[in-house]
Amino acid sequence: MAGVAAVGLFVVACNAGGTGARDAGPARTDPVARATPSAGEPSPPATKRVDPVALLRGDPKVSDTVKRDLKPCVKDEYPVDTSYGKLTGGPANDVVVNVMTCGDAVGVGTYVYREDGDAYENVFAAEAPAVYAEIDRGDLVLTKPVYGKDDPMAYPSGEEVITYRWAGSKFTVHDQVHNDFSRAVGGDGDAGGSEPAATAAPEN
Repeated sequence: MAGVAAVGLFVVACNAGGTGARDAGPARTDPVARATPSAGEPSPPATKRVDPVALLRGDPKVSDTVKRDLKPCVKDEYPVDTSYGKLTGGPANDVVVNVMTCGDAVGVGTYVYREDGDAYENVFAAEAPAVYAEIDRGDLVLTKPVYGKDDPMAYPSGEEVITYRWAGSKFTVHDQVHNDFSRAVGGDGDAGGSEPAATAAPEN
């Protein structure tokens, strides 16, 4: 797989649930809360957008391998996800950039940039197969798969979900969860350890 040389660094789980439809009577007519600020209340500042590809290419902390493989998938569309939010306590939003492969959208690197005057400083970097990070209520949540000796890329044995929190001038580990995936359910998997059911697990 392009851009992936070895496993060993640093992903996001979601739960879906529901109770089904039911007859709950007529719809309520309570007033809907307005999203616009009240009179005299300042509007939130607009999010300042960045060019993530330019950031990556000009960043010495991004490996040559990632830079070399950072090419458009179609026309000028790059395999890059960009998120904006508060992570480091600065006045401006921080920027989280995830780089993936074009064919199967497997993560190859994730980076956090903090605004520093007219420039952006790389304050976090993790490069590994299927690494992926997100902003979750002010924390950086990183997910990475865990592979056994004979695991194919699509079927890791488990995953690590690591929550980082900004402390002074750097990110520190706040929480860590390890998940082992069952090999006994779904598809052609069996209790003997052949391939498990497909598990969506993107994500130093």
